Amino acid sequence: MQPAPTDINALKSRMRDTWMAGDFGVIAAYTAEAAKDFAARLGIAAGAHVLDVACGTGNTAIPIARAGAIVTGVDIASNLLEQARVRAAQEGVNVKFEEGDAEQLQFGDAAFDAIVSMFGAMFAPRPERVAAEFLRVCRPGGLIAMANWTPTGFVGENFRTMAAHVPPPAGIPAPVLWGDEATVRERFGKGAAKITCSRQVCTFKYPFPPAEVVQLFREYFGPTRVAFSRLDAAGQAALRSDLESMWAKHNQAKGGATTVDAEYLEVKAIRA
Repeated sequence: MQPAPTDINALKSRMRDTWMAGDFGVIAAYTAEAAKDFAARLGIAAGAHVLDVACGTGNTAIPIARAGAIVTGVDIASNLLEQARVRAAQEGVNVKFEEGDAEQLQFGDAAFDAIVSMFGAMFAPRPERVAAEFLRVCRPGGLIAMANWTPTGFVGENFRTMAAHVPPPAGIPAPVLWGDEATVRERFGKGAAKITCSRQVCTFKYPFPPAEVVQLFREYFGPTRVAFSRLDAAGQAALRSDLESMWAKHNQAKGGATTVDAEYLEVKAIRA
């Protein structure tokens, strides 16, 4: 059952505040190479009009624009958009960044040749609206591409670990369901003429041990920062311990560094 509209408005306000907490740009820097790889695999033609939904600090929008596309990026968090504008200017790339909601995009029907979202729109609370909006603003024959963390991968495990300490809002589908192929096919339905999915890996690499990785996320990653803030001292210690154990369990690096592979589902849908 979906929450009432007033609940959704309050929830979105909290989500915006959560993503604006900390400094997401610090965290996003560690997935920038994966974003470049994702963008390259899409093969978007120069001159194509592209919308990057939940664009964050520009990890995906900037390389797509550098390849010659005409890119607009939207996000609910104004501070992330400001970082994206600064990055684009520093790299000499022209991208239009503006505030926008994945569930209610401010663009006309069939306005774009491609819609992309990497680890972004999957967090919107009403996925059926996200799918409908992606289909609406994409031209027939155009590309809808998403990169979504999977339920069974490392990030899915991280979400479960966090939820055991700070339960997510009731009645909202788990974001990682966007990383389940059957769910993706159901959500896009007949609006997509063809859907192909493949499992990819984003490798997190940090030059410090797991305990410091957890501290990095606690300080700079909004959702982690907010989760800790909702716990008392004992709860914070328990969450920190569980997160450190999780990162240590999956760590492939030696010598005080951290390397963890995180699986995601790459979705490519052709608009019917």
